[in-house]
Amino acid sequence: MTAELVRGQNHPLSRSRVEIRVSAGTPVLALALLGDEEGRPAGPAALAHPGARQQPGLEVPGEVTDRHRFAVDLDAVGAEVHRLGMLLVLPSGGPIGFGSVPASHISVADPAGEELAGFTLTGLSTETAVVALELYRRQGAWKVRAVGQGYADGLGALLADAGLAAPAAGELAATALAAVPRPTTAPRPTTAPVSGTPYTGTPGPAPSAASGAADATLGQGQGLPAGSGPGTGPATGLGPRPAHGRHTGPGTGSSGSGTGPDAGPGPAAGAGGEGLGRPEGNGAVAGPPTIDYAHPRRSRTVPPPAAPQAPPAAPGEPPRPVAGDATGWSMDERLYNQVWGMFEDLARAVAAYRSAVEFADARLDRELDQALSDPRHRLGGSGNAARDAALARREELTDQARSVLDRDLAQLTAEVEVVEPALPAAYARWDNPVWHAHRVPGPDGDAPMALRLGELHLPECPGLQIPMLVRLPLERGLWIDNGRTGSEAAMAMDTDRLRRAALDMAVAHAARMLAVQPGGGLGVHVIDAAGAGSAALEPLVRSGVLAAPPAAGPAGVARTLEELTRRVDLVQMAVRAGAPEDLPPDLDTGDQLLIVHDFPHGFDDRAVTRLRYLADEGPRVGVHLLMVADRDEASAYGPLLDPLWRSLMRLSPVPDNHLADPWVGHAWTFEPSLPPPGSAVLDRVLAGVAEARRSPGR
Repeated sequence: MTAELVRGQNHPLSRSRVEIRVSAGTPVLALALLGDEEGRPAGPAALAHPGARQQPGLEVPGEVTDRHRFAVDLDAVGAEVHRLGMLLVLPSGGPIGFGSVPASHISVADPAGEELAGFTLTGLSTETAVVALELYRRQGAWKVRAVGQGYADGLGALLADAGLAAPAAGELAATALAAVPRPTTAPRPTTAPVSGTPYTGTPGPAPSAASGAADATLGQGQGLPAGSGPGTGPATGLGPRPAHGRHTGPGTGSSGSGTGPDAGPGPAAGAGGEGLGRPEGNGAVAGPPTIDYAHPRRSRTVPPPAAPQAPPAAPGEPPRPVAGDATGWSMDERLYNQVWGMFEDLARAVAAYRSAVEFADARLDRELDQALSDPRHRLGGSGNAARDAALARREELTDQARSVLDRDLAQLTAEVEVVEPALPAAYARWDNPVWHAHRVPGPDGDAPMALRLGELHLPECPGLQIPMLVRLPLERGLWIDNGRTGSEAAMAMDTDRLRRAALDMAVAHAARMLAVQPGGGLGVHVIDAAGAGSAALEPLVRSGVLAAPPAAGPAGVARTLEELTRRVDLVQMAVRAGAPEDLPPDLDTGDQLLIVHDFPHGFDDRAVTRLRYLADEGPRVGVHLLMVADRDEASAYGPLLDPLWRSLMRLSPVPDNHLADPWVGHAWTFEPSLPPPGSAVLDRVLAGVAEARRSPGR
């Protein structure tokens, strides 16, 4: 039986030959640090890394990936070795910290594969290196201890804290990271990254801070930092976007050294989300292998049709935007890729502006320091003249950067104005006229590629909003946070209004998913144990689109979870056995959505375990989770539920900057997509779903 450890807990090891297993939420480097009785490493040779993988009794992996397995022979390690620290390190240019990706899990197994002890790393934030587990010798026997000690300053800080001198620790960390094999750079893919699932997140989204605020990464990959620093030239801007919908303009906020967020070939999709390609050295972003993000049910037997061409622009003017100018086999796919192209362009344009401003500020500080330190400037007023000249140069640089940003924003705004009206219902705002003529696709229709959850914007341009799209079928569940902790907008809102807004948001998402599913064939189940959400759930109940009335009380919670758990178990067994025809005839094999309101009311330990199981295993077989809950209210369960929260993409019913992009890690403000106040669009949509179910052959 596996011992699931918590931080600081130890467990005896009954085997001398063990296997270390790592399952991370993002590609990581797995290292081992050998220590003496006091835990001090014996110099550089004490670290097993890709450039020196072998040590007596163990050999660490040499690649960066999200899953590792390597063997350790505790009888073969040196007699002077009393501790083996298992380290996880984010590669250079990777996510902004372990808190921005789904929680990693590390375990110790025997040679037969049975896990002896495991530990899930929770409670991390901006740490990029962590001591996950420690195998240690005590009175001739070996034990394992869950450590979970992270370091925001990376591997060098970890090694220095372990006892290496600071210069040696920094050099050893640089050597270890430089030895990581680099993949061959590939061109950018012609389609956009997968959203949602850290993101990312995704985007997911997976809590931590990007620029002090973002706690989930959008996209299948994780947040990629900007370049290593600006040079001295002006910003160059976006430039024209090619047909595939991605920016390939020449530079970032400052040219000079050319290592800003657009200096490299660019990423492609996780969080997270969960893939985007890993960033590679010195701030440049290296491209990943080409990945096909095509819709799994769309035909690929013929080449994609040519994208529509924009009308020619006048000399000296930027290209005129046109909806659907990205590559794809359908207009839906082109628009999806184009939206992601706009999202990336805005992220990089703002990163360029911020980089230029930071450079201007740094140069101003340097020039002022030089002026004040020169005794000649203290006499005759020359110091004031030097200060005024430095301020003028700073103003000139920032004005130039802002003019480039404004030009890029104008170009993107024009594109949004063209693209937004052309979006299909699955991607469109609720006030888009497309909903007035919308009809539920027939049973033989195609499911959409993605679903709109809301809008995203940055503080430099709050009026420019980019649709936030998440790929279908959902690879991660959604969590709509109805708590007030961690959000200024939520803190300023009445608790009852906040909870009603969160559930209204969940109902709107469910209605949208039903409306775009062929035949309206999505089974929607609701758990509302205390009945507190009856008013907000009324549109779903009244229209008759629910699979059953909302489950109330502990008995209703247990019954609903048992039914969905049974479906997941049976479908998984049928898939593994390759015998889907053996499924019971009464089993609904269509996609299912479970909405859980007011968790953990009405949940006992068994129900919590089943909910975690559905969150982990359900998406693979078409059972998706949408939770409306306050994480603080579930804190009584302790760390048991941390993996659950981290596996979901957190959304907020009020504007909140908790999401990060997978390119430069900006903190984006998310605003939910809701029907306009007083609109009847939700009732019309649900009535259309009910009609489609009554007349499936129409």
